[in-house]
Amino acid sequence: MSEKIKKPQRWKMAVVIWLGIYPTITVVLATIGQYILPLHIPIYLKTLPITLIVVSVMVFVVLPLLHKVFGKWMMR
Repeated sequence: MSEKIKKPQRWKMAVVIWLGIYPTITVVLATIGQYILPLHIPIYLKTLPITLIVVSVMVFVVLPLLHKVFGKWMMR
């Protein structure tokens, strides 16, 4: 027997991910951006540490927290 697994709607996933990404990027830029952005290096080297931090924080901290908060709403 195959059970159909219910997935959240894409727009709800987009909203929840944005709710995590926006403040995370803002905090990272506010804390380390002042040290990284003025450097005279290519943009891909400037964004490398920022994205490593943001993705790690999102995957291990923010998204699990948002799933606890919005999980039931996302599955409706």
